[in-house]
Amino acid sequence: MPTLILLRHGRSTANTTGVLAGRTPGVGLDERGLAQAAGLPQRLEGIPLALVVSSPLQRCQETVAPLLEARPGLELHTEDRLNECDYGEWSGRKLAELKDEPLMETVQQHPTAAAFPGGEALAQMASRASDAVRDWNARVTRDHGDDAVYALCSHGDVIKSLIADALGLHLDLFQRIAVDPCSVTVIRYTRLRPFLVRLGDTGDLASIAPRPPAEGHGETTGGTGDAEVGGGAGAP
Repeated sequence: MPTLILLRHGRSTANTTGVLAGRTPGVGLDERGLAQAAGLPQRLEGIPLALVVSSPLQRCQETVAPLLEARPGLELHTEDRLNECDYGEWSGRKLAELKDEPLMETVQQHPTAAAFPGGEALAQMASRASDAVRDWNARVTRDHGDDAVYALCSHGDVIKSLIADALGLHLDLFQRIAVDPCSVTVIRYTRLRPFLVRLGDTGDLASIAPRPPAEGHGETTGGTGDAEVGGGAGAP
């Protein structure tokens, strides 16, 4: 079975303004995000990619664009099941406001019971994403062999759920995982079990340095222990 490189999209304009973008159209990469995306070809140099699969949203498509440009002939496949979680009425709202919503405690402590008003449940998101990966694993193996490597670009909560699935973690534990913008997570699938080879690798340790929360940015992983819904903005 193949090796999967999970890419979270680069930092977006919503990340830097502390907004939960969800599926809001027109949310692209900010200046830093574009620079992160431009560095992907070098970071993945020497890795033979069979293909690239991406969420349909602009910020993911912009993230993989430099990689595709650097490798003429590399196929891009857009996969709706890798779309961002549908946060429904939460979409477009400030994370600083959402932390006071009663539902937030459920999102943090019992994600399997969390369903966003007018949107989808986190369990639905996790199920569709894992189904997509299993289908793409089978397709890549069939077309490119057991040793093939492919890349998949998606969103913070989606990627966290896929990591939890690979590790055999209950979805209620997925908020313990953090993946920064444009981070690389590698999962090697085998007949018996997946192996987590890399987790949230950006090549930059700045994000682990202590820093005060940016006002309105919803950066809550420090003092409160809450996970950043949507994935957070990463290092400043």
